[in-house]
This record gives sequence, structure tokens and C-alpha cells, in this order.
Amino acid sequence: MLDIDPISGRVAQAHWRSSPHFNARPGGESPSLLVVHCISLPEGVYGTPYVDDLFMGQLDTGAHPSFASLDGVRVSAHLFISRRGVLTQYVSLNERAWHAGASEFEGRSDVNDFSVGVELEGTVTDPFTTAQYACLAQLHHGLRAAYRSMDGRPAVGHSDIAPDRKQDPGSGFDWLRWSAMAGVENV
Repeated sequence: MLDIDPISGRVAQAHWRSSPHFNARPGGESPSLLVVHCISLPEGVYGTPYVDDLFMGQLDTGAHPSFASLDGVRVSAHLFISRRGVLTQYVSLNERAWHAGASEFEGRSDVNDFSVGVELEGTVTDPFTTAQYACLAQLHHGLRAAYRSMDGRPAVGHSDIAPDRKQDPGSGFDWLRWSAMAGVENV
């Protein structure tokens, strides 16, 4: 289980990077949903600094042709898990990261308001690593311990909350494997 301070919203085991892309949760709401995403920049290329640059608002969109569509994009996630299972935190869990976009869960829109967004380094088709599953499972345990509002709640994919526009984490993510490692019934 990862150590999470519910006062600061910081994960003790994570490398801290303060993204400018966040705002306050409405009414000081506590997080109650884990949303799993995947990202790699360029797509399918791992270990680059570009995801960090994107979340920090410093991406040079001229560095690769596929980055042109990201010009002016302001996006973040609470956490990023590399292929090696290294955890980086960009936004306090008590704040609203900008990861879900137009989204809905259980009839409620603006999923950013009440969720924790976690980006796994990957693509919608590449299998994720054992280290990533282990880190995500430990994170889920830590969230449930730190926030009562997370206890008993499922994890969902970006595709579950924005099915008309998102596919991640995709077929490369094994929900049954993750659920077994997290010790939860999810799917």
C-alpha cells in the first residue's frame, strides 16, 4: 500500500512535479473514483520526457510531427506510472486535475470534479507491465485507506466515462489481472 497524506493529497512514494494545470474541486469534494488512462509521446515510444513536458505545460510541439495537435492543450493527471513502475505525481489528490475532459459516470458529468486520474505509460494495444499493475494496485489500496469516499468504489477506464471519444486504457489493460492484484471485484 502506498502512503497517502489526505491533508496534503500527496503520495509519499511519488516523485513530485507541480503541474500548473489544475484547479480546486468544487465544494472541497473528496475523490471517489479512480480513472485509468494511458499515454506515450510519441505514441508507442517509452521513456521520453514528453509526457512530463505535456503535464508541466512545457511541451515543444515542434519536437515531433505528432505533437502538432497538442499545441495549446492544457492537460494533467494526478499521477503517472512509467513502464518500470516509477510513480510521478503532478497534482494533489485534493485538487482537480484536468484528465477526463467531457465525461460522465453514474449520471454525473464533469468526472474531474470527483476522480483521481492515473496515466499509465503505454498505448491502447500494448500490454502493460507487471510493475505498472503492482504500483496501480498499491495506489488503489492507499486511496481506499486515505479517503473514505474511495472505499468500495470501482476503478474505471477513460473509455468508460467518455466512450464516444476515448479508448484508453484499451485492450492492453487486463482488468482481471489488475483486480486480482488489487484484491477487488471490478469487472
